[in-house]
Amino acid sequence: MTSKKIITVFGATGQQGGGMVRAVLADPDSGFTVRAVTRDPDSAPARELARLGAEVVRGDIDDEAGLGQAFEHAYGAFLVTNFWEHMSAEREKAQAEALARAAAHAGVQHAIWSTLEDTRDCIPLDDDRMPTLQGSYKVPHFDAKAEADGYFTEAGVPATFLRTTFYWENLLGAFAPQPAEDGAREIVFPMGDKRLAGIAVEDIGRTALEIFKRDTDLIAATVSIAGDYLPLAEMAELLTDATGVPVRYRPLTPDAFRALGFPGADEAGNMFQYYADCEDRFTHARDLDAIRALNPALQDFRTWLAAHADALRLAWK
Repeated sequence: MTSKKIITVFGATGQQGGGMVRAVLADPDSGFTVRAVTRDPDSAPARELARLGAEVVRGDIDDEAGLGQAFEHAYGAFLVTNFWEHMSAEREKAQAEALARAAAHAGVQHAIWSTLEDTRDCIPLDDDRMPTLQGSYKVPHFDAKAEADGYFTEAGVPATFLRTTFYWENLLGAFAPQPAEDGAREIVFPMGDKRLAGIAVEDIGRTALEIFKRDTDLIAATVSIAGDYLPLAEMAELLTDATGVPVRYRPLTPDAFRALGFPGADEAGNMFQYYADCEDRFTHARDLDAIRALNPALQDFRTWLAAHADALRLAWK
């Protein structure tokens, strides 16, 4: 029988949840053990987490009635939703509300809710700088999470609100620099000379673990995190130096980016425009020195690149 406190992690085979699971498993002296929740415990990623030492259980945040087992006897919970799986703000809010009710019913003593800013505080719905999406949002995956913060407060869940940001692993996949005719790669995010706040996804889990270690100190607090913020032209130069693959920044206008036509292009275009138009308030909320005091292993972009140069080259082939 372990005396360690159980942290239940949703999205355990995804990026943020997987990082949280691995952070706990990598720190045997933390006083915590981890329960990884996934819809498919028999999947290869789930079996790998079990091999590493996680307790793996079945759970589906679209099935509130079945969430009780995941929270049973848990001290804490790391709660995250994946908007990009379905791209519906209303569904994401329903999932968050189900998590909040289940966590409250189970008596979880400390939940960390992975959330984001409400972009409408900076760009109101009647502001025509960007289109309104899904009826009442500017950046639905931001705004829905921000609205969902209230579910945890209303349910009486002792929660820390962990505001994340763009993670650099996106450069390996969905937001990888695109191939140009001359063999180079191009970043085309519509941000001009504004800085993009980014983070290594594993640092989300590491920072969350440090929050859990502080017991009740950060309950009810909003903790906004990033590892670095850099202009995209500088990021392109650093990518070139690290990988040996020529990368340049060729910014599109927000409207041109939204017109690219891939699934979620309007959502992503609004997101990057928000990062640019609201740069000062977004980066100001993320004090890198304070974040590093919480998570001394926090990686800046150069550090992350040094560890991922080979993976980037392989992903871009």
